Amino acid sequence: HVQLVESGGGSVQAGGSLRLSCVASGYPDGRNCMGWFRQAPGKEREGVAAIEGDGSATYIDSVKDRFTISVDNAKNILFLQMNSLKPEDTAVYYCAAAARPVWSRFLNRAQYYYWGQGTQVTVS
Repeated sequence: HVQLVESGGGSVQAGGSLRLSCVASGYPDGRNCMGWFRQAPGKEREGVAAIEGDGSATYIDSVKDRFTISVDNAKNILFLQMNSLKPEDTAVYYCAAAARPVWSRFLNRAQYYYWGQGTQVTVS
C-alpha cells in the first residue's frame, strides 16, 4: 500500500520561503518519476516540478530559478524548496509518484498514479 504524506505548507509573506516534504511509504520503486503539483481555487491542477530517477528535474516556467525539487532516495522523501514566493504561488500543493517509468510530459498529471492529500501554501 503506497501512501504519500505532505508537510511543510503554511502562510508566508511574499518574498519568503517554504520547504515542502513528502514521505512516500510503501513506494516500491524510488527510481520512478515523482513530482509536485498545485491547485489554486477555481483552477486546474498543474504540474510544478518533477524529478526523474536519475535526478533530472523539470519545472514550469513560472517557478524556474525559485523552486528546487529534490529527493532523498534512501528515505523515500521528496522535497520542494520554494524561495521568493509570490501571491500567485498560493495553492494546495500535492505530491505525486508514478507507478511506471515516465519518459516524457513529466508535468502531466496523467503520468502519476499515487497522490498525497495536499498541503496548503498561502502567500500574501
